[in-house]
Amino acid sequence: MATKEGLMTVGEAAELIHGGKYLSIAGDEQALKQLPTGNWIGGTIPYFMAEQGGVVTRELVYVNQVTIFDESPLIRFYSTATLPKICRNAPENGYSLIIVPGFSEVHSSFARNAPNYEEMYMKPLIGWVAGIHLDDLGKVTPKVVHGQTGQFSDQMAVVMDVPLPESKYAQIDIVNLFTQGQGDDIYFKETGFSVSECFVNGNATNFSDYLVQKGIDTRLPLVADYSGAMVNVSFKGNITAEKRVDFYAPVFPGLTYRIAAPVGDYVTSFKAALPQTTELSFSCNCILNYLYCELEGKKTGKVMGPITFGEIAYQLLNQTLVYLTIDG
Repeated sequence: MATKEGLMTVGEAAELIHGGKYLSIAGDEQALKQLPTGNWIGGTIPYFMAEQGGVVTRELVYVNQVTIFDESPLIRFYSTATLPKICRNAPENGYSLIIVPGFSEVHSSFARNAPNYEEMYMKPLIGWVAGIHLDDLGKVTPKVVHGQTGQFSDQMAVVMDVPLPESKYAQIDIVNLFTQGQGDDIYFKETGFSVSECFVNGNATNFSDYLVQKGIDTRLPLVADYSGAMVNVSFKGNITAEKRVDFYAPVFPGLTYRIAAPVGDYVTSFKAALPQTTELSFSCNCILNYLYCELEGKKTGKVMGPITFGEIAYQLLNQTLVYLTIDG
């Protein structure tokens, strides 16, 4: 039998699927298409944190095996219309693992509306945004897979609801190395993935011009303080010709943003922030952390899994690592 978890061949993953295991699988679209139907959900991505460190591969897949207790998990697709029910449909005790196709309507809808979903923050919801090889941007779309039917979708989210016995509980944690810097206070008037106008220290300003004039390093995200929790919004691009700035997650009115303070040695800081003894049931890290911190070939402790186009710990996050533990 194939190993329980990690980067493996399509054949090894197929062996686990044929064995009836419940799995979450990440891999390039062509690799995922070679897998048989079974009790799994999947998402497209060719970037991973593996035992040997950061890896780019289109041939191998990363497999997380879901531990089953008394009840079997449920797998279902969610559309933009049905996604608000995700937490209401979740098990009373357990967790939900979600994969969302990047750049889709369901991605945008989740990013904007998830904090207001019924029972959100009462039931653990963790997952990631599927992506593609960066060489393929604009050529193919990120996709998710409902393994029981074999259906791929670039417009629906796929979710596995995992019940837990009363003696167990799921806990979600976030590792975010970024904090608000000492710079200007930035406010936005509207919710959106793209902005033109903003207020800087109370003064109306074009945000694209501001980034250029200040020489801002857009590898550093915007950071908002949510009552002590730092939430990042990563820059996708500064479209100077159109005086527009695009993000990987939406900005919201009513929050004060600042450019993040620089992080020194990312790998050292990252390892220091991770749990040292806990066994992780699931974890994922952001593609921007992978790129900007040059993680290819570098190890990040026990934390392994897909490198994503966004992380989900209840709501959409950027430039973070999220992980799930089962305690009790």
